Amino acid sequence: NLKRNESYAVTPRIGNTRGTAAFAHFDVPDNGSSEFFINLGDNSHLDDAYGGFCVFAVVETSESFAVVDEIAKIVRTTGHPVLLHSMKIV
Repeated sequence: NLKRNESYAVTPRIGNTRGTAAFAHFDVPDNGSSEFFINLGDNSHLDDAYGGFCVFAVVETSESFAVVDEIAKIVRTTGHPVLLHSMKIV
């Protein structure tokens, strides 16, 4: 029954800005699992919404941003999610 996400104890805290990846969860904090999302824009309201969405990664290179933007374009155009078959964390 957490009131806030545990990531609030970490400083400095990384906010939900363009290019950050955060764990998705229901309206209860600290219940994220394997689902995540990449912020396509600055979403600072997600830092506090429903206890906060914990950022765990950052897209760093222009090549990686190009891939993220292409995935977003496909989703916007087709209305369907894109299934990722693999992901590499460096």
